[in-house]
Amino acid sequence: MQHDTVAQVLGRHSERLMALPGVIGTAESKCGGRSCILVLVVRRTPELELLIPSELEGIPVEIRETGPIRALDSE
Repeated sequence: MQHDTVAQVLGRHSERLMALPGVIGTAESKCGGRSCILVLVVRRTPELELLIPSELEGIPVEIRETGPIRALDSE
């Protein structure tokens, strides 16, 4: 049985995750030494914890609160 890569699973779910209010990014990462999907949020809330699954297609999902992210001025 062939298993999809984290990138493939993330590709199928990233758009839906990014549409959730407060989600500002998704990424591949390592969680406890194991490949996982990282969901970056401005603020971790009980509502987001209910909307973001703990795993997608068997791959663990971790929520990480980052606060607002702003682009740096290049000048």
